[in-house]
Amino acid sequence: MAVVVPEPVARVKRALTVLGAEDTVTVFDSKVPTAAAAAATLGCDVAAITNSLVFDLEGAPLLILASGAARVDVLKVAAQLGGGKIRRASPDFVLEHTGQEVGGVAPVGHPAKIRTLLDESLKIHEVLWAGAGDHNSMFSITYEELHRITGAEEMPVR
Repeated sequence: MAVVVPEPVARVKRALTVLGAEDTVTVFDSKVPTAAAAAATLGCDVAAITNSLVFDLEGAPLLILASGAARVDVLKVAAQLGGGKIRRASPDFVLEHTGQEVGGVAPVGHPAKIRTLLDESLKIHEVLWAGAGDHNSMFSITYEELHRITGAEEMPVR
């Protein structure tokens, strides 16, 4: 019997292919909606989990790809961006701009391009794991490849 891939995960898989990245999407039997749950399932350091966090920057989406071991300092990020109020986005805002639910947001596969920042602390990991569109899916990628496919601005975010 064929496995039905949820549409948000299918969009991520297509985006990875279109962007010239390897499709390394893994679907787990159990949910991995947090960095801690993902790290436990994968047997890796929580710091190697790349959280895709959507913020509201003056009404526009801002995607911050941050280490699962880090807490984003929105004041620091706002200062580096030259100002503007950054707030955690509501679940509806996240779904509207990414087509994915909180806890399963991927760095790619969104309906439209989102301004993206990449946490420089992730560079120290040989392999990163990121959400792949839902609570049961993730994909592996290198920092360099993640930077390339997202076009993210690199900066310290904590």
